Formats: sequence, C-alpha cells, structure tokens
Amino acid sequence: MFAIIMTFLFTAVCWGVFWFSFSRDRSRYRNCYLLFTAILSGFPFIITISGDYVAEVIFFTFLIILLGLLITPFFLMINGVVMLKKEGRQLPHVLSLALGIIILIGEVLVISSLVATFLADDIESYKALLGSVPYTAATLMGMTILYGSMSVLIFVIYMLLLQIMPLKSDFDYVIILGAGLIDGEKVSKLLSDRLDKAIDVYRKDPSPTKLIPSGGKGSDEKISEAEAMKRYLLEKGIPEEDIILEDRSTTTYENLTNSKQLIEAREGRKKTALVSNNYHVYRALRYCRKIGLKCTGIGGHTAFYFWPSALIREYIAVHAEKKHAIIFVLGWIAFMALTILDIKGQISLL
Repeated sequence: MFAIIMTFLFTAVCWGVFWFSFSRDRSRYRNCYLLFTAILSGFPFIITISGDYVAEVIFFTFLIILLGLLITPFFLMINGVVMLKKEGRQLPHVLSLALGIIILIGEVLVISSLVATFLADDIESYKALLGSVPYTAATLMGMTILYGSMSVLIFVIYMLLLQIMPLKSDFDYVIILGAGLIDGEKVSKLLSDRLDKAIDVYRKDPSPTKLIPSGGKGSDEKISEAEAMKRYLLEKGIPEEDIILEDRSTTTYENLTNSKQLIEAREGRKKTALVSNNYHVYRALRYCRKIGLKCTGIGGHTAFYFWPSALIREYIAVHAEKKHAIIFVLGWIAFMALTILDIKGQISLL
C-alpha cells in the first residue's frame, strides 16, 4: 500500500509541475520535457497496482514501444513520398522521407550490434567485440539517432497536446498570419485554412472582434498577402470595418510585431488571439513571448499528410535558436558518455 501511495504521489507531483508551467506560458520549451516526464511517471504507478500481472504489463508495454519504433521510419518514408507527389520536389517536402531513412539506419545499426553480441561464441570473443572500433562506432551512431528521435518525439507529443486543449472564445483582436499566394494574388489552401479558422472564431466570439490579416507583398506577388486575405474575408461576409490590415511584414516575427503596434495604438480592451496552421502555432507563440504580446494561439486545419514534414521543420526552427541548440548538444554529449561508460563497464566486468 505504501508503494502505491508513493508512486501515485510521484505521478501527481510530475503532472502538477507540468500543469503549473503549462498554465503560466504554453510557449515555454521546458513544457515538452515536463509533459514527457509526467507521462513516464505514470508507469511506476501502473506497475505497482498491476499485482500479479506485472510481467504482462511490462511485456505489452515494451511490445507496443518496439512496434512503434519499427513502424515509425516506414510511416515517415511513405509520408515523404506522398508529400513529394502532392506538394512538389522541394527541400522542405523531403524532410519526413529523410528522417525516416535516418531512423531506419539507426535502428539497423542498433539491432546489428545486439545481434552481434548474441552471436559471440565465448567471453573472449564477446569482449573483443565490445572493444572493437566498428562495434563502438555502430553503437554510438545508432544511439545518436535514437537520442535525436526521442527529442523529436517529445516535441511532437507536446504539439499534439496543444491542438486538443480547449481555448477561450472572448477576443478583441484576431491576428491571422500570412502565407504565400497563388499566382501572386490568390489565397492558397494553406492560407484559406487559417482564414476559415479565424472566421469561425470571429463568428463564435461573444464580444466585438477585429480581424488583423498580416502579411506584406513578396517579390513575386502582385498584391500583399494581407490584401488577398482581406478580399477573402469580404467574400465570406466579414464587414470591412472589422478588418485591420497589416501589410508591411515579411516574416512571422514582423507579422506579430507590426500587429502588436496596431493593437496598442487603439483604445479599449486588447485580448488577442493569433491564428495560423496548427503545426505553426507553437513557434508563433514563442515570438509573442519575445515581443511581450500576450495572446492565445489557435490552429487552423492542416492536411494530415502535411503534418510530419511541417512538424520536423518547426522542430529544426526551434532548435536553431542558440539556447536550445546548446541544450540539445549537451544532452547528446551526456547520452554518448553514458553509452561509452556502459560499454567500458561491460568490458571490465568480463
């Protein structure tokens, strides 16, 4: 009974810490790891209350994890092929295919290392195998890919949580982030998904709301993204007086900075939401925190096949920031050090 209480308290504390951080600021990167820790904290409790079925619970847990690891690279590669067919041969569209191949290579290396250890005839040959350069290199490369894959998984789990959390519906301003236009003047499917979500928020909001389509004119565009969005909104029956154009920005950061200035220049309450495609909301919220814009992120619909590549791109963008790049590298160094120590420990025991 004591073990059950202690494991339950541990799980409750982990979830409490996550919820405290999450409720204060959803854009904090630490939330990704706090959520993952909270999820893992439930396993000791589940095992403790399993009673006579502990072995079965552990077996099926590892079986599910193993199947997930084996299926993931093939899912990503198939998705990559679909992306290339539907969206064209551009570098961002190759990301899921490339990641699938990399994960598959890592899994093959790890499995090969494990098989090699099982095939060792005696202690001496096993010791020689552990100390060999090819074995060490294959193990380190495989574990590196495993570390990177786990980092991506932690990020993805948090992104999925952001999509299912309930949102408030009382806003004074809704910023709609721009995207590229078709033929320089037509709203794309990606952008129309954002606009339709903003319109839905606008119509359900109990208070008077202003929509702020945000996006400047690119070098290959005939009109600004904001102007194209305004035309779309007008066609959908949104009154012109409820539309405030922000047509000078060229990046997401400028979208939000310029929109913030427009909001601050107006009187009255300033409860704000931003609308983008669901995979892009998290990074946009991070920019909002940097510029001091308090707002709620709302994700528009994105085609399922587009999600993996988009999330990988978002992951890369977040980890391109100096602080997170350093944290990632330090984590990798620690992971590799533990792997090397484990190999050396096995050799010394032999």
